[in-house]
Amino acid sequence: MERTFFITSVTAQRRAVFQRTAAADLLVDVFLHYREQGKYLLHDFVIMPDHFHALITPASEISLERAVQFIKEGFSFRLKSSLPVWQESFTNHRIRDDEDFARHREYIRMNPVRAELVRRAEDYPHSSASGKFRLDPAPPGLKPFLEHHQTPA
Repeated sequence: MERTFFITSVTAQRRAVFQRTAAADLLVDVFLHYREQGKYLLHDFVIMPDHFHALITPASEISLERAVQFIKEGFSFRLKSSLPVWQESFTNHRIRDDEDFARHREYIRMNPVRAELVRRAEDYPHSSASGKFRLDPAPPGLKPFLEHHQTPA
């Protein structure tokens, strides 16, 4: 069974680090770099001004914490900032089934719209909803969603 997670990480003091296009582009590059290295599968992401959300499946030999560390430390190293970039921790939710995956994917997609940064999700350049980035499909190990009122035959 795949280990797929919805993760969120916030900048230190919620500074709007990613309001600058160059910083947001750099984080996209970091996401894609470690994905290409096989550290994780990248299913969806959005980079908001002071945080990011992503759906990832770490490689079997890599813990979730290590996968997030690649992203956060990789970005901090490349940014070369003298200030702390990230809050120390991150939040995560393990994806339970294909319906849970779809719900979190939609949350990521609509985040810039809800924040009134764009009117259409496709118009936000630092999101997988833009269609500009090659992503990994939903992991095959997710269980299909079964209605709770169904009984086995």
